[in-house]
Amino acid sequence: MPLDQSFVGRSYPPTEPYEVGREKIREFAEAIGDDNPVYTSQEAARALGYPDVIAPPTFVFLVSYRAAFRVVQDPKLGLDYSRVVHNEQKFTYVRPLRAGDRLAVTSTIEAIKSLRGNEVLTVRGELHDETGAHVATAYTKLVARSAEADAPAEEGAR
Repeated sequence: MPLDQSFVGRSYPPTEPYEVGREKIREFAEAIGDDNPVYTSQEAARALGYPDVIAPPTFVFLVSYRAAFRVVQDPKLGLDYSRVVHNEQKFTYVRPLRAGDRLAVTSTIEAIKSLRGNEVLTVRGELHDETGAHVATAYTKLVARSAEADAPAEEGAR
């Protein structure tokens, strides 16, 4: 069943703040195999003008995915998450995320499109710090595969 186009532009309440910690940054950098010292050394980060260690660019996903998941779990949206595949992810930044940030995410449904029976959902997550300053934006594009794609071919169509 197609998703309701009236959901485009709908925003969801901000998440509880996520505190970005030095150890989380270190673990994330290690997990993705990035040994840049600005992710683990305050001295290296300060040498580049940052007040503390900064997070790798894709760390934004760790902060924003829970907010996007709240959107796709909205029963009124009607998305069958068992049919969803992750299509695209992109980020824009005002500044890097850094240790000590307390970030809340407000998600908005940016677009809903039907494509060959599939539903394409784009969710924008705006990350703001405790002062309300915009820090980064995460764009998540999901595709809900059509149920017809799983239907067996008709006998005469083979």
